Amino acid sequence: MGRNRKRNPRNKKERQRRRTAFNILSGTVLIAAVCVFVFSLYQLVIILVPYYTGEKEYDEIRDIALTADEDGSGFSVDFDALMKENRDTVAWIRFDEPSVINYPVVQGEDNEEYLTRTFSANDNKLGAIFMDERNTPDFSDRNTFIYGHHLNTGGEMFSQLFEYEDESFCKEHPDFYIYTPDGKVRTYTVFSVGVVKDDADNYDLEFNSDEEFEQYIQLCRESSNYQVDVEVNAQSQIVSLSTCTNVRDDERFLVQGVLTATD
Repeated sequence: MGRNRKRNPRNKKERQRRRTAFNILSGTVLIAAVCVFVFSLYQLVIILVPYYTGEKEYDEIRDIALTADEDGSGFSVDFDALMKENRDTVAWIRFDEPSVINYPVVQGEDNEEYLTRTFSANDNKLGAIFMDERNTPDFSDRNTFIYGHHLNTGGEMFSQLFEYEDESFCKEHPDFYIYTPDGKVRTYTVFSVGVVKDDADNYDLEFNSDEEFEQYIQLCRESSNYQVDVEVNAQSQIVSLSTCTNVRDDERFLVQGVLTATD
């Protein structure tokens, strides 16, 4: 018969100690993983909530201010309703495509006011689509600048202006529309698209002569990604739509249209 072996109490205690240490380590790792997950989820919520609440607000503005038939025809803007919401309203801008660009336009006391304030004056990173403080709000200037954010998440505001990097997209959708409180609908045809420095002469909006304006038009055509067959001359009025590239802080993406019809 074999002899019974007695277990060494030290070995048993060592195994218990190791098991306890392993459990503590596993629990610590699990708690750390949960903390990382919760923090990441919190960060994601912080990023996404402003986009959701901001666009929901603009959907509500569209509901109270816009009228259109099911096929998109008969589009009209109730500026009385918009003025009740915000007295800074100067226009409404709309694209057929990208159709997400369909927003009221405001003009603040300076060009900082609406960078982080929505049309309804709520603090939000979407901001608003706004006209340059130096421009006349009736679009009578030779060059009217309108600004909007390019957002890394979502496609709101002027993010989808970048569709115009593609020349074929511009050929298929050459026009955008500006509606104003006087009841006019202005059609602008895109003639220049490109990335420029934020201090480039492309951002000029004051011209002392026809010659200066013609030189400016030539500059815009030369800096465009492609050439568009539409007439722009000293008697033209243009609208310049500007947004960030989110590549370099000193670069802007500029889409410029010339007035081709007024209804």
